[in-house]
Amino acid sequence: MSEMRTLKVALLGCGNVGAQVARILIDDAEALAARSGARLELSGIAVRNVDSPRDVELPRELFTTDADTLVKDADLVIELMGGIEPARSLILTAIQNGACVVTGNKALLAQDGPTLYEEADKAGVQLSYEAAVAGAIPILRPIRDSLSGDRITRVLGIVNGTTNFILDQMDSTGAQFADALAEAQRLGYAEADPTADVEGHDAAAKAAILASLSFHTRFSLDDVYCEGITKVSAADIASAKEAGFVIKLLAIAEKIDSSDNGSGISVRVHPTLLPREHPLAAVRGAFNAVFIEAENAGELMFYGQGAGGTPTASAVLGDLVSAARRLVLGGPGRTETTTGHVPALAIDASNTSYYIGLDVADQAGVLARIAHIFAENGVSIEIMRQTIHRDSASNVESAELKIVTHRASEAALAATVEAVKGLDVINSVTSVLRVEGV
Repeated sequence: MSEMRTLKVALLGCGNVGAQVARILIDDAEALAARSGARLELSGIAVRNVDSPRDVELPRELFTTDADTLVKDADLVIELMGGIEPARSLILTAIQNGACVVTGNKALLAQDGPTLYEEADKAGVQLSYEAAVAGAIPILRPIRDSLSGDRITRVLGIVNGTTNFILDQMDSTGAQFADALAEAQRLGYAEADPTADVEGHDAAAKAAILASLSFHTRFSLDDVYCEGITKVSAADIASAKEAGFVIKLLAIAEKIDSSDNGSGISVRVHPTLLPREHPLAAVRGAFNAVFIEAENAGELMFYGQGAGGTPTASAVLGDLVSAARRLVLGGPGRTETTTGHVPALAIDASNTSYYIGLDVADQAGVLARIAHIFAENGVSIEIMRQTIHRDSASNVESAELKIVTHRASEAALAATVEAVKGLDVINSVTSVLRVEGV
């Protein structure tokens, strides 16, 4: 019986996720060897400062600041540094030296993934990135492999745990955005600088990756329309709740066939109202979920922990074992499944519904004038609710209208809102949010 092969594993970065990956590689070495067919030897961990405190106690001799030398001597490289550089250069060095790469770097993949995929294809090595989207949830491989014989038509995902926690707090407690954010920071769900999360940039990078795999076309961050949750108010949450909806930050990628805009893919991230009976509406706290619609498989949902050191390390180790088995058994590397080019469409081409809140003068003919503008723009109203308010100081009555439209093009819906704003009977447009699942 031949002796088991040893594969050298270089780890780049030792933050929350990296420390857990290192721990599992050391603690579960025998089990990982049995599953991969090779001993996975952690040859070194590249960090900026070898003396920085770590979440996990690891052998000091593993740490180095010489990442370049480390990757050149590795069979497998795990990149968990984040950011664009030096991560990009180190991944390219690893690929050019024949190493398979596992990364969780969604920002890099969304910005410059095609370059990395092409280099991996040329070198015949595997580039894996399950941990880049939705943490522990196995979503990218099922899309790439299990659904490769089907046609995906639509993907909706809650892919950022920070924003889902904030919106869930606002929904369940009535908290304002700032208070919910502070609680997320206190519990460690949000960074001291939460911009990437609350402005939607993190979710947008993941949306580009999901769209690329789902529609076999390379999409970048520039193809994603992005809105964050900073403008979502406690009043928006309360109004949505009253109407039977919950607000989630959704990443959406869908195929559109339009006579006006042609066929293509709409990729977008924005706050979205979902009916409370929709499966994604039940995703609470910092959890993630991805909902897929396919021509033959129908509706599928993948749910689990979307962040955290140990859950995300699970996805990293899954990719690592897969890459190690390929090295042991031989065969070409696996990166992506692009088969052509489907254009990315601007958000104006997408089809959705709007929830519109209006503060209007309480007088005869107002509803008729508003309905006329909707009709002129080809937008029909599905639900309209009216509440009368009296200002105690001025004793003047006004009406609050809450409207949910039928599905229409984004362009028509946006034009309708702009036209309504111009009416002299409109005091203010209090809210405009997109609606899905109706």
